[in-house]
Amino acid sequence: MLLFCGMHPRDLDTFLHVAENQSVSRTATALHLTQPAVTKRIQNLEDDLGTPLFDRVGKRLQLTAAGKTLVPSAQRILSAMQDARAELANLADQVAGRLTLATSHHIGLHRLGPVLRAFRERHPQVQLDISFEDSEVAHELVRSGEIEIAVATLNPAGAEDLAVAPVWADPLVFVADAPPPAEAPLSLAALAALPSVLPGTSTYTGRIVLELFREAGVQLTPTMVTNYLETLAMLVRAGLGWSVLPRSMAGDLPTLTVASPPLERTLGLLTNPQRSASNAARAFRDVLMEFAEA
Repeated sequence: MLLFCGMHPRDLDTFLHVAENQSVSRTATALHLTQPAVTKRIQNLEDDLGTPLFDRVGKRLQLTAAGKTLVPSAQRILSAMQDARAELANLADQVAGRLTLATSHHIGLHRLGPVLRAFRERHPQVQLDISFEDSEVAHELVRSGEIEIAVATLNPAGAEDLAVAPVWADPLVFVADAPPPAEAPLSLAALAALPSVLPGTSTYTGRIVLELFREAGVQLTPTMVTNYLETLAMLVRAGLGWSVLPRSMAGDLPTLTVASPPLERTLGLLTNPQRSASNAARAFRDVLMEFAEA
């Protein structure tokens, strides 16, 4: 059993960054430290535990067995300390401090700007720490406690261990590089026979599309996949195939009339119910919900 009483939280935080980056230099850049300072913090932990935490393999650092064991415990300790700080800050009823937020590139580009502006104007003492992640990664970051809140595409299958607040309905449309024919709507089978560039099936958007075809009994094999919707729009304009995009970003791309139920995904707020919400997180939720669709 590991004992943590002699460890400094900043050493644990540095350890987790090195474990993720597999590099002292990248960690030093991310934390605005010198490389010797990062190395010293890792050595402090190894001295406290009496065991090495990393092996150097080529230019990369890889976790030893002890290091792998330490990772989840370190995450729990830092999360508990963040909760304690949040509870103490809440006692003072101040909206200040650091708020960690994850969001997808699409939401950051097309939805979140006015929300962030309004929040910053009302709560200038909050330091926003924003990371841009795939929505699936954002779910995991909230689940693990690494970030406090996320604004992302919600899992269509649900996330029972997370608190979910829908904010925007995001209709999806079929798009192509040329106007659709004037005849009857395309069937899903006819569409599947054409070249397509689609979101990867590891994404929630990709799963929504794949499930539509699966329920219709149609095999869908895309010509190309990518997780970035802006890239999909570019590929469609280049004539590489049809795709599915949010209606809000289809722009001048012609939409296809398809004989199928309408497609839609939901964008919303994610929090971890096992973690105490800071005043900053509560304030951000209040501002965000002012921009929610009725």
